[in-house]
Amino acid sequence: METFALTIAAVLMAGAPLVLATLGETLTEKAGIINLSLDGAILLSAMAAFAVASTTGSPWLGVIGGAAVGAAVAGTLGLIGIYLGQSQLAIGFILTLLCRDLAYFLGHSFSRQPGPDLGLWSIPGLQGAPFLGPIFANASPVIYLGLAAILFCWWWMYRTEGGMRLRAVGESPRAAFGRGIRVRLTRFAYCLAGGALVGMAGAAYSLAVKPGWGRPQGCEGAGWIALAIVIFGGWHPVRAALGAFFFAGLQVSGIYLQEVFPSIPAPVFQVAPFPMMILTLLAVNLGRVGWVQDLVRRHPVLGKLSGSWSIEAPAALGQDFDPKKGL
Repeated sequence: METFALTIAAVLMAGAPLVLATLGETLTEKAGIINLSLDGAILLSAMAAFAVASTTGSPWLGVIGGAAVGAAVAGTLGLIGIYLGQSQLAIGFILTLLCRDLAYFLGHSFSRQPGPDLGLWSIPGLQGAPFLGPIFANASPVIYLGLAAILFCWWWMYRTEGGMRLRAVGESPRAAFGRGIRVRLTRFAYCLAGGALVGMAGAAYSLAVKPGWGRPQGCEGAGWIALAIVIFGGWHPVRAALGAFFFAGLQVSGIYLQEVFPSIPAPVFQVAPFPMMILTLLAVNLGRVGWVQDLVRRHPVLGKLSGSWSIEAPAALGQDFDPKKGL
């Protein structure tokens, strides 16, 4: 039981930064904005967080610095994509390449240098508790941050007026504008909020999961995985978080399998989670194939299962909105 609990703890730790990045992109895309800058923003935020933490001696100031950098990158996308009407996809892709190179260039002086990390939080009363003790008694604060972010995002999106406005501008900006919602401003606000969560994910990597800065950092490719998980989760915060933990579980299982099968080269287990995630995405998207839809219609049980994990993108995702033209 203790071994299983420690495995769960490892999955929560590995998945926490990915959860933050996935939730950030979910918020942004729910508002109708596609942010492809995640991979570069995570790297730049990881560098900035470690640099601030090393300079000030405070890892929490580093987290704030990482969040600020993530928000700044997303804000750049928002200004150019929302207010200037340029291609969100092109700007996001350019930003991810720019941020990646900036991270390695600006962070060169901090490479392979010792620095502070977020450490562990001890919860009184859980020491020695069965199952929960090994998971939460002495855990990184990024685990609690990730779990709290899941609950908050779900509550905000589906239980508040602000969440209703968020979904409105992502589904039908013209109708939302007609109801008096400032579509561009709302989209820009959620661009910043989502970017801040992505920046916190970068800080979690360099201050908790793999403390320090260097090349490679260990979070390369995390942004692209987060983008895929948003689709896997059907743009729902809880489902997206489950997808992030699923991917983290694949990574952790690779470590155990490497011990079971020592004759297999280690890079095989390191790379395996990525094609596994792609195959899972393909399986989830099979529901859109014609013959699968016919099969679902003939078997009501399959219809209930597929309906419980539907994938429907926001109707206005990636679409510009000009309030002067009303479209």
